[in-house]
This record gives sequence, C-alpha cells and structure tokens, in this order.
Amino acid sequence: MFGLGVGEIVIVLVIALIFIGPKKLPELAKGLGKGLREFQNAMKGISNTVQAPLDQMREPLDQMREPLDQIKEPFEQVKAEKDEIQKRIKDQLKSSDIKK
Repeated sequence: MFGLGVGEIVIVLVIALIFIGPKKLPELAKGLGKGLREFQNAMKGISNTVQAPLDQMREPLDQMREPLDQIKEPFEQVKAEKDEIQKRIKDQLKSSDIKK
C-alpha cells in the first residue's frame, strides 16, 4: 500500500495517535476511508464515461473489418504468385549466366 511496509505503517499510526489523540483518530480514519472510496467511485465513473463510447465505436469497426479481410485475401494470393514468378525468373537468369 503506497510503497509502505508494515513497520512504516505502524510508525505512522503511532505518530498519528500521539498528535491526533485516541478520540479523534477513528473519526479521521473513517473520513479518510470515505474520501478514498468516493475517489475510487469517481474514477470508475470517469472510466465508464470514456469506455462506453469506445465500446460503441468498436462494434461498427469490427463489422467493417470483416469485408476488408475478405478483400485482402485475393491480393495476398496475387502477391505470393508474383513473388514466386520473380523467384523463378531470377533462378533462370542465374542458371543462364552459369552456362555462359
């Protein structure tokens, strides 16, 4: 918790007990806990506010991606065939150079 070990936390609590007093310490801890809880809830609210529109945008993008993937496949096949033809031509040129 906040990079503090058990020993450090005990020291902080003892110092707080000395300066604040045993009557006010539980009230202070309760207020601190409430504040942290409210902060966490606010952060969740902000996160949800930002995440909801992103989730709404993700679905149409996924729907657009499917047809694009289908279009991409034939182009990849053509590229593979082109690469194979280039390789054959290079091999033939090398073998014709060796014969000379």
